[in-house]
Amino acid sequence: MPITPATATHTPSSGTDEAILLELVDEDGVTTGTAEKLAAHQPPGQLHRAFSVFLFDERGRLLIQQRALGKYHSPGVWSNTCCGHPYPGESPFAAAARRTFEELGLSPSLLAEAGTVRYNHPDPVSGLVEQEYNHLFVGMVQAPLRVDPEEVASTAFVTPDELARRHAEDTFSAWFMTVLDAVRPAVRELTGPSAGW
Repeated sequence: MPITPATATHTPSSGTDEAILLELVDEDGVTTGTAEKLAAHQPPGQLHRAFSVFLFDERGRLLIQQRALGKYHSPGVWSNTCCGHPYPGESPFAAAARRTFEELGLSPSLLAEAGTVRYNHPDPVSGLVEQEYNHLFVGMVQAPLRVDPEEVASTAFVTPDELARRHAEDTFSAWFMTVLDAVRPAVRELTGPSAGW
């Protein structure tokens, strides 16, 4: 069932990405407070809510994105279709739909929850830390992309074999393999066994 673009009701008060508030959580994903985005990612990192979206085309290929070079965290690396953080009080599903539309101009079809994963991944380049309680989502791409160049440098649809080759040759986000491994059971249900995920 198609979803429509979500409009953020918790728009950040400042224009700077670092000033956005994130929702801090405990190990069970229960909200404990808020922190500014940059502060939450400073070592050793504060555990916060995040989401990761994996969208596929009708051939079962995964849409991956290269993060824009202007991003302060993990610029220029490849990662899953879309990832980010809900605003405090915003549901992860609404945030996933909102950011997918903002970054890629897409309203995903059949967007569905696919579990959660908790991880701690330092970024070796920036020195920032991803301490995240990540909500996973899978869905389909059924419309042309309209990419925001401020967010996304490039995109590609890849098969599992093509992804393996790219992963060996290019730089991917520190969290990519963790979230991909966690979402695989839901991906297999969505794409079918013949896609090879």
